[in-house]
Amino acid sequence: MVNARTGIAVATLLLGAAASTATLDFIDVGRDGGVYSLHAETFIDAPPQAIASVLLDYERFGRISSVYKDYGYLDPLPDGTPVVFTRMEGCLLGICKSMTRVERLEAAGPRYIRTVTLPERSDFKRSVSEWSLVGEGGGTRMIYTLEMEPDFGIPPVIGPLLIKRTLKRGGVRVIDRIESLAQAVEAGQPGAALAGLSAAVAGSGAGVRGARASAAE
Repeated sequence: MVNARTGIAVATLLLGAAASTATLDFIDVGRDGGVYSLHAETFIDAPPQAIASVLLDYERFGRISSVYKDYGYLDPLPDGTPVVFTRMEGCLLGICKSMTRVERLEAAGPRYIRTVTLPERSDFKRSVSEWSLVGEGGGTRMIYTLEMEPDFGIPPVIGPLLIKRTLKRGGVRVIDRIESLAQAVEAGQPGAALAGLSAAVAGSGAGVRGARASAAE
């Protein structure tokens, strides 16, 4: 049955995927029938390549947000396209909804990342996300867009409102985490750098092994 709990769960999903920087400069959430869209712009005090390393580190994706319970690289498609996997949980009053996305990693570079969901293996009829990372001053302007059609019900009126409110209220914490991880990569701290960027570009899949890793708050 469609209810507000589903809207909260999807808001949590979007928060985990879309949050970007210590200052969320712009966010817009829209709905056209069963298709939801999100556009967010932020500034992060780290270079594009370091941010891309964090966003492509699916073997340790739980560091970004605790909503990610399982994650990792799967075997690539026959044409060599990398495949990534995330499972998220959004909870309200102790009742949780689990959402799975298996995606083709169509573009994986230091300034542009694009993923497209494989619907037959996901809880979404379709979903496309894009990250654009543009150098600005000593940091990066990050522009994130998402268009998705869930394969489950969402409240038609309150759903977008819950998504937008949850993103605005909780986004800064996740954004700060991405920024701090990217700064650690740039500083060359042990364990901070990622092999995922080169692995993704090379089209290799490492398999899911991030399940239930401890996530930063």
